[in-house]
Amino acid sequence: MVQQQSLLPSLWEIPQVLRDRLGVKAGRQRAMMVEGHLLVILHAPPGEDHADRVGRFYWREPDGNWHAHVEGRQQHSLATHLEEFEKIVHELDERDPAAEDARELHADITALAPLVRAARNLHAALQQARDLCGEDHDLVAFRDRAYQIERMAELAYQDAQNTLGFTTALQAEAQATSGYQMSVSAHRLNVLAAFFFPMATLCTVFGVNMDHGFEHRHSPLPFFIVVVCSLAFGFLLKSFITSEVRKPRSSEDA
Repeated sequence: MVQQQSLLPSLWEIPQVLRDRLGVKAGRQRAMMVEGHLLVILHAPPGEDHADRVGRFYWREPDGNWHAHVEGRQQHSLATHLEEFEKIVHELDERDPAAEDARELHADITALAPLVRAARNLHAALQQARDLCGEDHDLVAFRDRAYQIERMAELAYQDAQNTLGFTTALQAEAQATSGYQMSVSAHRLNVLAAFFFPMATLCTVFGVNMDHGFEHRHSPLPFFIVVVCSLAFGFLLKSFITSEVRKPRSSEDA
């Protein structure tokens, strides 16, 4: 039977039971303690591939010395790990959601969602480590920094969500207003068409051309006068149809 290779460095003089508790992957963020040896398993900040979680392992010896190991990378202290999260959250927090469109806000939410989960689990793991070690001042400071990271990430996520919801509501309200204006204009056209439909039909069937004598006098001046008058009345009718109408107040607004 082939022995499974440990995720921890072979040089670490750590109890074997802690090695045995690890599988082929880091698993969830957590803390374990055996015989005074504390092992904290954390994740690197999520990248573009949110499903990929790079494990980072931090071992605290009974005398308080810390050791770090990162899968496939150089050593990465716990303080540097927190600084990396703080930098990412700070960059996202500096962005102004009100200055972004819906596409950019959606991209922010997509990036913040896994970051919020990672920060929440980071805080929980360090809180667990603090409970296991008792009054360790370094772990208390790390735990408090992790809480601040979680809080800032959640605030940035909520701001992006709220701004996206507000932007969507504004667009929906503008579309509703535009649709209402179009329905009013269509109603006015229908009323005008219904009013003049009988007259137009009877004039077409029976013919009502009047001999006014202008057909052959001062030609083609009467034609241009009729065209200009028609355009003027057309613009007046257009202004009436497209004029804004106040939406009726509902009973709830009264």
